[in-house]
Amino acid sequence: MSSILLFSFVIGYFLLLLIVAYYTSRNSNNDSFFIGNRNSNWMLVAFGMIGTSLSGVTFVSVPGTVGGAGFAYFQVVIGYLIGYMIIAFVLLPLYYKLNLTSIYNYLQHRFGMVSYKTGAFFFIISRTLGATARLFLVINVLQLFILEKMGVPFAVTTFVILLMILLYTFEGGVKTIVFTDTLQTTFMLLGLVVCIGYIMSNVGHSVTSTLTELTGKGLTRIFNTDINSSSYFLKHIIGGMFITVAMTGLDQEMMQKNISVKTLRDSQKNMITFSVIMAVVNFLFLFLGGLLFLMAEKNGIKVAPDDLFPTVALSYMPTAVAIIFIIGLISALFPSADGALTALTSSFCIDILGLKRHEDWDERKRKRVRLTVHFTFAVIFFIAVIGFKYMDNKSIIDVILKVAGFTYGPLLGLFAFGILSKRKINDRLALYVCLAAPVIILGIDIINNIEWYQKQLKFDGEWVTQVTSFSKSFFGSFKIGYELLIYNGILTYLGLLAISRKAEPVN
Repeated sequence: MSSILLFSFVIGYFLLLLIVAYYTSRNSNNDSFFIGNRNSNWMLVAFGMIGTSLSGVTFVSVPGTVGGAGFAYFQVVIGYLIGYMIIAFVLLPLYYKLNLTSIYNYLQHRFGMVSYKTGAFFFIISRTLGATARLFLVINVLQLFILEKMGVPFAVTTFVILLMILLYTFEGGVKTIVFTDTLQTTFMLLGLVVCIGYIMSNVGHSVTSTLTELTGKGLTRIFNTDINSSSYFLKHIIGGMFITVAMTGLDQEMMQKNISVKTLRDSQKNMITFSVIMAVVNFLFLFLGGLLFLMAEKNGIKVAPDDLFPTVALSYMPTAVAIIFIIGLISALFPSADGALTALTSSFCIDILGLKRHEDWDERKRKRVRLTVHFTFAVIFFIAVIGFKYMDNKSIIDVILKVAGFTYGPLLGLFAFGILSKRKINDRLALYVCLAAPVIILGIDIINNIEWYQKQLKFDGEWVTQVTSFSKSFFGSFKIGYELLIYNGILTYLGLLAISRKAEPVN
């Protein structure tokens, strides 16, 4: 298949995004960039958020997990659904009541400036690492299957893609992204459906017969009842619930789209609609993973899980289907990267630099500062993606969820303490508590997975050295799973409790 042909479709797709960005960013200002002038259509936001939430990780990684873990990932999806309900009926009313531009302003209202900036700091760290990990995964696929054959270095590929994202986001921000995400979600779901249809016809199956064969191979199993396993169903469901609350409800990128909707009621409709569609789409990706496993078995394909879908799509499918896959893949890439870049710019400008607190700055200066920050984060993204290339991680979805466990945990603890308790904290110590919690949990996690080596010397006519390697877990056979975020949140909550005092009654 011609790499130049595939690349031409990538360029054509990008030009389409530029046209959309041009029309949506006209007459835009700083409020357009940050919150879309609070005039976004809730249906567009709900549909577009699917692309942002799924990203290239779901598009590539989730189908690859089926061969080893069956449909166990759907346990996490069940947790997601519960988490979205908490966001809709607990967090969104709070954000609308305070009329927030940045959700971390809540921490300033509740605790003080240090807690406010601490929350923003942890979001910036987490979103930068998470977004660049997702970005790396998709750029790496484009590099391996298209651009490497054209002699284009990985660094150049990364630079060009980030430049593309900059070009269509730097002016309109959220106002533009609401529309481009809707377009990209449509293409991503089209790629998913077309690939499912083609593979089913290739392996000679219907939906029913596919599920029957996968069930016979034990690949449709959802619930893991081994309590010591890291994928035990309660760990995944509870972990998924808190991951959603933290990575969506406490995430400026996801929430700035929700609070760009005019009313709370419409924003809640957006969240509920989005959560149901998300569950269905995740199941379709798992179903696709099962089909890919059957096709790989039929054709003797042996590749890493994250490479299975791209390999089948670009080496075993007709050109038309491969083109749709590439469009679907880049449609999964752009929403997760453009939204992150915009949200990080918003958070740094508003939360760290205090853009709205500088009343002496005119609109022109505010825009200049915003553009400088936007370009700076693009450079940081470039450096981080190159770093992931050298790390050569193959389980990117696990990397992202583990990073989230350490970085969103303190955010979860801060917001939980603010909402569930009426106590006041020593605001100056908030940063130290939030730093200590993930460090302690990281130490426990390292000890829990350390390998110990035992050397025995025996004398029986001659010295013989016998080396025995065995794994000795700090908690026996118990393994920490996606609930890592909860442990961090609880530890942060307890730390805040330790530096708190009873609130004085209001007269």
